[in-house]
Amino acid sequence: MGVPRYSGKFGAAQAERLLWRAAFGPRPGEAKDLAKLGLAKAVHSLTRTSGAPKLSGPEPRDQDGYPIAPFDAWGHDILWWLDRMVRTDQPHVERMALIWHDWFATGDVGSQKLGVDQKVMLRQKAMGSFDELLRAVTVDPAMLIWLSGNENTKYAPNENYGREVMELFTLGVSDGTSPYTETDVREQARALTGWTNDWDDTLGYVNFHFDASLHDKKSKTIFGQTGMWDWEDSCRLVLEHPAHAPYFVNRLWRHFIPTAPSASTLSALVTLYRDSGRKIRPVVESILMHPDLYTGQRLVKPPVVFIVGMLKARRRYIDTDAWAWITDLAGQQPFAPPNVSGWDETRWLDTSTFQGRWTAVAQMVEPEAIADDGNYPDPKEDAKEALDRALAYWHRPRLSTPTKNRLISFGNDVEGAITADWERKTYRALRQNALRLLIATSPDQETS
Repeated sequence: MGVPRYSGKFGAAQAERLLWRAAFGPRPGEAKDLAKLGLAKAVHSLTRTSGAPKLSGPEPRDQDGYPIAPFDAWGHDILWWLDRMVRTDQPHVERMALIWHDWFATGDVGSQKLGVDQKVMLRQKAMGSFDELLRAVTVDPAMLIWLSGNENTKYAPNENYGREVMELFTLGVSDGTSPYTETDVREQARALTGWTNDWDDTLGYVNFHFDASLHDKKSKTIFGQTGMWDWEDSCRLVLEHPAHAPYFVNRLWRHFIPTAPSASTLSALVTLYRDSGRKIRPVVESILMHPDLYTGQRLVKPPVVFIVGMLKARRRYIDTDAWAWITDLAGQQPFAPPNVSGWDETRWLDTSTFQGRWTAVAQMVEPEAIADDGNYPDPKEDAKEALDRALAYWHRPRLSTPTKNRLISFGNDVEGAITADWERKTYRALRQNALRLLIATSPDQETS
C-alpha cells in the first residue's frame, strides 16, 4: 500500500495549516489563494521551486537604519536569516534549511561567515538527496570545526563526528545491541580522518581541504564490513544501514506532525524513501499530503516560525537587531543550538520560553500602540467590537470559540472598570493594545 493522502476539504483553514507547518505562515490573503489550487498543487507550489529565490521588500537594517553586517556584527547573522525567511518567495526551502540546521546542529565556531555559508549550503541541498546533504555536511567547514573533524588524524583519531553521524544524524541512539557498537564509532573515526585547514591571523580558519597524509589508509571494519574505508565510505555505510531509513522518516515526520505515524504509514514512507534513492522531496510531499497533518492534533509553532509568521502577518521587515536576542529568549536562536542534539521541540512552550514569545509580540505591537491620551476613535466601543478591531489588526487570524469568549470576557472586565468619563477613551485604548498582544499569544496562535 502507498502513503495515505488527505481527501477531505482543502479550504483556507487547511491551506493555512499547511503554510504554518511547511513554511512560516501566510501573508494576508495567501491561505485563501493557496486553497484554490487544491491539495496536491498547493503542496507542489511550495516544494517544487526552481531557480534562485526572489526577495521582496526592503533590505534588512538595524534600529538605527544601518544595513546589517552578517559576517561581523553580533546577531546580524541571525537577522540575515530571519530576513530571508520573511522576504523569500521560496519559504518551504527556507523552512527545510531551518529543519536541517536543527538536524545537523552546529553552534558558534568563531566565524559568522562560516555559519552563514553553512546555511546557504543547507538551503541548496534542502530538497535533493539525503546522500548529497550528508556528504556536504560532513565536510562543511563549520561542521568540521564544531565536531573536531579538522583535528581528526591517523595519529590521533577523534570520535566526535564518527559518533554523532550515527547517533544523531542517521541511525539514532544505540541500545547496546543495535544499530552500532563502540567499535563502529572508533572505526568511523578512522575512516573520517584527513580533513584539515590552515589558519590566517587576519582571516582565521581558511583553506579547508583533505590531506591524504593525515588519513588512516589501513583497513577498517564498520557494521561488519571490512575495507579501506574513507570519509565518503563512512557516509555511504551509515545510509545503507537498515536502521537509517526508519530513523530518517520518523525524525522528519516529527517536524511536521506531532503524533507518531502509524506502522503502515511508516512502512510506506520508508519504502518510498528507499525506492527513490533516498530523495528528500518525495517523503516531504507525502507527509504534507498525509491526513494526519490536516485532521490530527495541533502543533506548537517553533519560536522562529512564530516570530517570522508574525512579521509576515503585519507586513513588517527586519528593522531592529532586537530579534537576535528575542529568539534566544524564546528558545530558538539560529546559529546557536543548545548542543549537537539541536533544540528540544518538547520545550517550545514552557514558563521560560513563553516569556520570549510575549516579548516578541510586544516588540511587534508596541511601535504601533494606540496612545492612551484620550483620543481613542470610538469611545462607545463594546467588548465584541474591540475584539473585532484587534482581529482586523492581525488580518483576522482564526480563533476558537473558547478563545474568543475569553477575550470578550476580558473586554467586558475593562468596561466594568470604567467609572469616570475620562476613562472611556483611555481604558479602551489600553484594552485595544492588550487585545492585540493577547490574540497573538493565545493558544490558537501559538499552535497550528
